Amino acid sequence: MPLPRGTPLRGSDNCAAEGGLSVVNDLRVAAVVMRSGFGEIGENLKKTEQFVREAALDKADVVCFPEMSITGYALRDEIRISAEPIPGPSTREVQRMAGKYNIMILAGLAEQVENEGVAITHIVASPSGDVGIYRKLHLSQGEQEHFQAGNDMPVFQVGGTTFGVELCYDAHFPELSTILALKGAEVLFIPHASPPPESSDEKRDRWMRYLAARAYDNGVFVVACNQAGDGNAGVRFGGVALILNPRGRVIAELSNDEEDMIIAELKAETLIGTRNTRMGFFLAHRRPELYGALSVPMTDVEFMRSNRQICTHEEETPEKAGNARAASNN
Repeated sequence: MPLPRGTPLRGSDNCAAEGGLSVVNDLRVAAVVMRSGFGEIGENLKKTEQFVREAALDKADVVCFPEMSITGYALRDEIRISAEPIPGPSTREVQRMAGKYNIMILAGLAEQVENEGVAITHIVASPSGDVGIYRKLHLSQGEQEHFQAGNDMPVFQVGGTTFGVELCYDAHFPELSTILALKGAEVLFIPHASPPPESSDEKRDRWMRYLAARAYDNGVFVVACNQAGDGNAGVRFGGVALILNPRGRVIAELSNDEEDMIIAELKAETLIGTRNTRMGFFLAHRRPELYGALSVPMTDVEFMRSNRQICTHEEETPEKAGNARAASNN
């Protein structure tokens, strides 16, 4: 039975029962690899609509665009000029597309927030006109100079499926994926604006090292996509898109520098089968009473101390290393 497309979007911060499922239908998803020129909002929205139209013709229920796909990605002060409030002109344009093509759209932009801040935000626009937002929680060192981090971990719904959103650097923090899964997410959308120096194929291989783990450990589908090409802000992106099943296996993928899109059917029976397998779903067997240390901040001093303990061999002076070699030869 196809998903009802006009279901109102709901954001929630409530945790679901561990192992609980809300998915009742298959979900057809599209992941877009797109060049997003910095400050070229009009052109970026034009291409967005082209991909939305194509995804809708292929009967996708959700189409996901890369991080900051609307405004383009840049680590420079000029990002404030491109930043928009929500609601704002770009949000309304994406709402229009969602209603016109009867499809849920996930798209990214620089958002004007309180105290003259700018957040890296992904909007979730439903055909009914509702808009949810996710603000990037974990900022890389370069991003911390220009952006303000979010603090909320909402989940959303499309039809009978619950999903969460993470943005690029967020995916390196496995606690976030687990919390979203505990809140009921069966799908994690992880849009990226992941830069070089690696090639598209190398980036794909790196993503598989940890995105497959996010899927496997939490029993969820993962949908990830990156910007592609020269973003007109001193960064050239390698295009990659991956759709992974709850076992961490690839359903669909691409890795090249061209604008493109992949589409796949996320089967409810695959998710249910995984979570009903005795050794296939791990969240139900967590022992959260043991995990208190995860919430204890690590100070710079503690980090440096632990790093020295792990990497002592790298800190040996040539003289010490030579003495050690001489001793071992005696």
